[in-house]
This record gives sequence, C-alpha cells and structure tokens, in this order.
Amino acid sequence: MSHNLDMSQLSIVDSDKNKKNTEGNKTVSAELTGDKNCRFNDNESSLTFLMLPPKMKRRLKALKKLQLQYTHLEAKFYEEVHKLECTFNKLYSELFDKRAEIISGKYEPSEDECTFLSNQTDDLPTELLEKMNLGSANRMDPESPGIPQFWLTIFKNVAMLNDMVQPHDEPILAHLQDIKVTFLEKDPMGFILEFYFSENAYFTNNVLSKQYDMKCLPDEQDPFSFEGPEIYKCKGCTINWKTGKDVTVKVVKKRQKHKSRGNTRTVTKLVKNDSFFNFFSPPVVKDGCEADLDEETQALLTSDFEIGHYIRERIVPNAVLYYTGEALDDEEEYDDDEGDEEEDEDSDEMSSESDNDSEIAYYHNKQDANNATNQSGAPAPECKQQ
Repeated sequence: MSHNLDMSQLSIVDSDKNKKNTEGNKTVSAELTGDKNCRFNDNESSLTFLMLPPKMKRRLKALKKLQLQYTHLEAKFYEEVHKLECTFNKLYSELFDKRAEIISGKYEPSEDECTFLSNQTDDLPTELLEKMNLGSANRMDPESPGIPQFWLTIFKNVAMLNDMVQPHDEPILAHLQDIKVTFLEKDPMGFILEFYFSENAYFTNNVLSKQYDMKCLPDEQDPFSFEGPEIYKCKGCTINWKTGKDVTVKVVKKRQKHKSRGNTRTVTKLVKNDSFFNFFSPPVVKDGCEADLDEETQALLTSDFEIGHYIRERIVPNAVLYYTGEALDDEEEYDDDEGDEEEDEDSDEMSSESDNDSEIAYYHNKQDANNATNQSGAPAPECKQQ
C-alpha cells in the first residue's frame, strides 16, 4: 500500500464495510483455523488453506501475525502523518489569510505580487468573446474591490457542491468570504471546517462550523481491512436565522375536509426545504450506534463524509484553481473512465425516484433530493460568533 503525505487516501467509514467483505461468501468459523484473528472465506483459496498440512498452517498463522503487527505500525504511521499535517497547516494558514484579504478587498496586491508566469493569456480572442455568454463574470463592476462571489463561483463550478446549492442559497453564499480548516491532533483526531460570512440579512452568525472526527485504529474484528484514518462522526452547528429568512424550511398549505360536517379548512405547516445550509444539520448518531444505522441514514452520512473530506483536501488548498476551472479540467480527465460504466445504473435509479415534497433529503442532490427523509436529533452545538 502506498502512503500519501497529503492523506488523500483517507477512507470513509461505512457501517456495512464488514458485511461487504463477506457478501456472497460464507465465512468459515474461526474455530476451524484455531485462530480468532484468522478468518477465511468459503472460496478456493480458503479451502486450500484448510487442506494444507498442519505445519504449513502454523507458518501461515505466523505470517498473519506479522501482518497484524505491520497493520498496527501502519496506523502509527498515519498518526504521525496527521501530526505533520497539523504542523504544516499553521504554515498554510498564513498564505490562506493573505488569500482571504485579497478576495475580500481588504488588501490590494502590489505589481510585484501580481507577476505570475503562466501559459494563460489575460484576454480572450474577440471571435470567442462574441460566441460566449459569460454571465455574471461579464457583468462584474471593474471597480469592485477584491473578487466578488469568489466562493459562490467555486460552489457552482464543482459538481459535488453545485448539487447542494439551491437558487435561494446563492444570495446567502454570495456573503461567504472564506473557508478555513482547523486540524484536531487527537482526542478526537479530526478537523473542523469554518465558513466565514460577512454581515447579511439572513442570519446573525459570523461563522458556521462543521466538525469531523476520525479514528486511526484497525478494527479488532477485521484488522486487515484497515486503510488509514476514517471519518466516523460529524456534527454541525446552530444557525441563528433572522425572522422569516430560514431557507432550510418552507411553508406548505393544505386543504382539509371534515369527515362528517364536510367543512373545509386550510392548514399550514413547516417542512424541510432543500438547501446547502442543511449541511450544518447532519443526522445525529449516538456513540456506539454506527452499525445500527438504516441504509438511508448511512448513505446520507457517507455522502456527508465525502463532501467534508473533499472540501478539506481539495477545495480549501486549491481554491483559486477551482475558481478558474483549472482544477476541474484535471478531475474531468480522471473521472472519464468511470462514467460509461455507471451510466446505465444511474438511469435505472433515477427512474424510480418519488416526488413527495414531505420527504426531504439531508443531502440535496438536485436529481434525488425527494428520495430521502431528513433525520432529527438533539440540538447541535452553537456556532462561534465573532
């Protein structure tokens, strides 16, 4: 297994992982091998092991024990990598703070700071300009300070994030001024995403936060499945919405008819609404109950973990490249091979989606948002105020 110091191989916890490892194969009881840490599937290689002479079995168990020791050393390796990330994040932060000042217009870079050699030209050919509809970029005030709607543009450029953003979210995300990552070294090991907003008409928070906890220990029941640190839990924060501005709920009016009298009345109620800001209200999972989650909740959390890791690992470090689209070009080339194989499956899944407004997904993929029900739980921790 190769090790990347940027921990880009960080894995996402799936409570069905152990189930998938044995799916389609009957697990042979550990008693047959005499070793609770040696599990073999009922396939050709496992049967071959059971047919080996006793002395060879003993030697293979010794090799497995060495493998287990390696796995625990590998876990320590990843712990050291995380410590290194924590150290370097402090150095990165100086650059990111300067980036935020330029984006917000608080700092105007000097001519020397703007000298950058690249193969890009600053001006588009006239014939290309005539064919293109540049939208908001073409309507920008040339005298505007900083780079307006920098982060909103990134969200709209990146498909994973764009699927979460609804039209009513965009005026709010236009106030997003910075996204920062704070690393937690231990107890728990993890990271916090902090979204900084300018004063706006929607909520009073200056910062919205989302914490992701990770574990870096091999599973006692299946140690050889260990692939590095795993996100296993996340928690959001409370958004202090101003009156009538909460975009995560909507008012639904329904006419009800009395069964005996025949009278009708109009009833209004609040239901969950598709919004990026549901990102800060993930399903609440009690400690130790991860394996008992239903498939729907597990899918929502898995998606959440992937998005949180993506923002941490890709978006924050390379924000300008996602704004200009250069990072997107690299990802599109990488993803091309998978698209054809999954196209038919995706079509089948989309055709079976329901259209029930009362069923609101926590993850608002615009194509399948109405196929999941948001989970409720205990109140989330209060966001930081500045």
